[in-house]
Amino acid sequence: MKTMRMFLMALMAVVLFSAANGPGEGYKVGDYATDFSLRNIDGKKVSLAQYKDAKGFIVVFTCNHCPYAKMYEDRIIELHKTYADKGYPVIAINPNDGDKQPEDSFENMQKRAKEKGFPFPYLHDASQEITTAYGASRTPHVYLLNKDKKGYKVEYIGAIDNNHKDADKADQKYVEDALGQLLAGKKPKTTSTKAIGCTIKWKEA
Repeated sequence: MKTMRMFLMALMAVVLFSAANGPGEGYKVGDYATDFSLRNIDGKKVSLAQYKDAKGFIVVFTCNHCPYAKMYEDRIIELHKTYADKGYPVIAINPNDGDKQPEDSFENMQKRAKEKGFPFPYLHDASQEITTAYGASRTPHVYLLNKDKKGYKVEYIGAIDNNHKDADKADQKYVEDALGQLLAGKKPKTTSTKAIGCTIKWKEA
């Protein structure tokens, strides 16, 4: 009886730890992603449904403080400039808890977006519900969505390219390649890679 009680207590501790310190399994390629309504840096709510003419989205979970996220900021800007007019705008989401990482507070998001001149929405997932639903675990972490009659289908998950230090030395541009294939009416050849970046700062239970 005592052994069973100890086992149940240990199991409960594992469940609580997982809930408080990381996402669930999240989406896989082929799943349909949920829409959301999150606060943008201008104070207005943004959802995918607002983009009536979009063919899909480059959803990027990113943040202010992470060195990896900073290294990719210019590349994320270029992705938006290149593909927004082709139907695939960037939607950036900060998943981090601002209490745990003050540099990622909403006010600092506004400052960072202004400094970098972000041409895309920079949303705050204050509840972390969307981050959990998607299954993002790093910053940056990309989810390439393709819009069809059923909704927003996940076509690629992972990194932007294979060289976080130097964009010019990246010889595998995963997101660009996937977008090119989608725009040609094909399925991406590479559908998932390992996201490289800082771990997401989750709220305390």
